[in-house]
Amino acid sequence: MSYMTDRKRAAGLGSAKTGSAHHWSMTVSSVALLVLIPLFVFTFGAALGGTYEEIVAYYSRPFPAIVAALTIAVTFKHFNGGVQTLIEDYVHGTAQKVALVVMTCISYGAAAVGLFAIARLAL
Repeated sequence: MSYMTDRKRAAGLGSAKTGSAHHWSMTVSSVALLVLIPLFVFTFGAALGGTYEEIVAYYSRPFPAIVAALTIAVTFKHFNGGVQTLIEDYVHGTAQKVALVVMTCISYGAAAVGLFAIARLAL
């Protein structure tokens, strides 16, 4: 028989006090992607099938390059937040910490590679 109160049993299991901020961040990035993805599809579709020189000339213009860069940055930020939630829900212990670090490095690394590629094309 346990003499612990309900409050004492729940101590330490409560909110991390970041759930609202994380949810708001995911909502804002979702709305941004709702606008950016169609813009990206239309700007990228116009460049599809071109030669290397035509693609470089197309992405040298500011609008397609900015749309592509924003899409890459927001997409990988949104991906990172979603995978973080997934890992926190289903992985526990040391594996959770390792998985969070690895996925954060992968998402920021992929975003950096994509932004570098766009910068190389645009400049």
